[in-house]
Amino acid sequence: MSKLIAAIDGGTSYHHVALNDKRWAHLIDARWYLPELGRQDFSQVDVIIVTCRSNPDLVALHKNRFLCFIDGGGTVVAFAGAGAENWLPNVVATPVPTNYWWWLDKNADSGLRVGSPDHPLCRAVPLADMTWHHHTRFVPPPGAVSILDHVDGSSIFYDDQVSTPGRMLISGLDPFCHHGSYFMPATTRFLDGFLPWIREASS
Repeated sequence: MSKLIAAIDGGTSYHHVALNDKRWAHLIDARWYLPELGRQDFSQVDVIIVTCRSNPDLVALHKNRFLCFIDGGGTVVAFAGAGAENWLPNVVATPVPTNYWWWLDKNADSGLRVGSPDHPLCRAVPLADMTWHHHTRFVPPPGAVSILDHVDGSSIFYDDQVSTPGRMLISGLDPFCHHGSYFMPATTRFLDGFLPWIREASS
């Protein structure tokens, strides 16, 4: 059964553009404006996507509501810049200097690798569609599954179904920002694969 998805609109032009793109607008059931998040009923959806660069201080105001949501079996997806370590459990995050121009280097290597080839998301979104710069690296808790690794041994994107009765997908990538800013083609391909997958994903 398809899940009901809410995505947080952080109030910028790129949030608005990305969340209303005709490619996937039909996959998003609710768009919640972040400053008005207190008015929303989390129990009415199955998945909450906290889009990249949503103001982390405003998101953190609703920490207890997010915890209740995942304790009740809900899924939270947190992208880069939303400060997930401040409002979700067991998130160990390290901000890193962002190399926007790695692809111009001779023998360019993003440092990104598929973490778990058997993970369903890796079949829906290939490595090339998860490869651009990143802002944060993570140490997943024991039992969580890293979807996208960095060569230094950290994770860029992981799936935690062990810390709570629900599910947390934690990422250092920022696809909504770049698609909505009309550049970085990989981010568009990422969302083309990710949004249909998360709507149908089983726990």
